[in-house]
Amino acid sequence: MAKTKYKYNPHTLTYEKIKLSPWEKVRKGLAYVFVFILVSLGVVVVSYNIFSSPKELMLERENEFLKENYKRLNKELTQVEKVLWDIEERDDNIYRVIFEAEPIAASIRNAGVGGVNRYSHLEGYANENVVINTSKRLDQIAKELYVQSKSYDEVIELATNKEKMLAAIPAIQPIPNKNLKRMASGYGYRIHPVYKTRKLHTGMDFTSPTGTEIYATGDGKIIKVKKSRRGYGMHVVIDHGFGYQTLYGHMSKFNVRRGQVVKRGDIIGFVGSTGTSTAPHLHYEVIKDGKKINPINFYFNDLSPEEYDRMIEISSSANQSFD
Repeated sequence: MAKTKYKYNPHTLTYEKIKLSPWEKVRKGLAYVFVFILVSLGVVVVSYNIFSSPKELMLERENEFLKENYKRLNKELTQVEKVLWDIEERDDNIYRVIFEAEPIAASIRNAGVGGVNRYSHLEGYANENVVINTSKRLDQIAKELYVQSKSYDEVIELATNKEKMLAAIPAIQPIPNKNLKRMASGYGYRIHPVYKTRKLHTGMDFTSPTGTEIYATGDGKIIKVKKSRRGYGMHVVIDHGFGYQTLYGHMSKFNVRRGQVVKRGDIIGFVGSTGTSTAPHLHYEVIKDGKKINPINFYFNDLSPEEYDRMIEISSSANQSFD
């Protein structure tokens, strides 16, 4: 029960009982409630700012756990990137070199992952940078792994066709020439026998009597059998595949027809002096990916090291060509 309060009256010199009106009672009660609410709110605010709830503590522990795991994941991704880089280097500089394939362009290997913003759903969070950067690295590694997988599919196919490729690559002399005394001119700048000017000689000349047999230097398909009074004269072109072609010029007679499939060592024609030629000989060219290259590097199947050195010496002399 509430205590009765009294008030001293100086006029009557007595204590009189204090009586509150109903409104005053209500107002006083509301004041107590208001103060209680303010104090409670203060306690709640202070508690939330200083002390964490059990749920908050659990979420904080989970966030720390996730951040630590993202750090560990990024370290492991760095190791994966190093291993992938090593695999790509081996692919470009070893496997593809062995099988004479072009390396994968860096623009293809390092191309970004498509999409306007693939990571918009990860934005707006406290640790969005860590999550987005990790996701980008994972996507990039996945893209490079896909490219590398397709590259290995191609290398496997090349390895399967290696025997076929070795049979197709020009690897013998077009005319038997063991003593190397019948080679007139090699690849390089020479004096043209007709125009008497210094000109790039894009093949090798093998002097030999008219009618000497000419051999296909690798497996392939005859794509040109042409007669002409100028230039290469009567000449044959073989497509060996794998980017290789060979040309045989100044023939006196053909032994093949266009579209015919030939094997290394098959007789395709006979030495002559047709076209722009000053004496019976064979003009022989090797073409790789549309570019004429030095045939001296393609006689490894039928020359000893000593014979090969001798051929290089003879072919390198700046003499006059026969065509």
